[in-house]
Amino acid sequence: AAPVPAAKTMEKTKTTEPKQDASDSGKSVFVRMTNQFVVPLVEEDKVKAMIVVSLSLEVSPGVTEAIYSREPKLRDLFLRVLFDHANMGGFNGAFTQSETLGLLRQALREVAYKEMGADIHDVLIVDIARQDT
Repeated sequence: AAPVPAAKTMEKTKTTEPKQDASDSGKSVFVRMTNQFVVPLVEEDKVKAMIVVSLSLEVSPGVTEAIYSREPKLRDLFLRVLFDHANMGGFNGAFTQSETLGLLRQALREVAYKEMGADIHDVLIVDIARQDT
């Protein structure tokens, strides 16, 4: 089914639907964030590279509409995490190493969980690219 436009629902982020056990991976759906995230890497007051990231959320069934209605807030939270990661040097060097991306995934998952609750099972980094200027 096609996603419902965000303007169609204004429900509270905490859904009243039954919660699924996050460990039950067979009981989840994937919601792709509608746009990529672009993060500038600044060095000496100049943009030296751009990072482009695509994210998807693994969520409980039935909350896709709530995710899309809260997408502006989720995007803001995710951008804050991505900017912090960039400012700490997380996108320098071998930024695709498992440990480095693991820290980023954890931080993204934490802010999503704080915003949406137990319906968030995981945040997936679907695509990531770096373009040096």
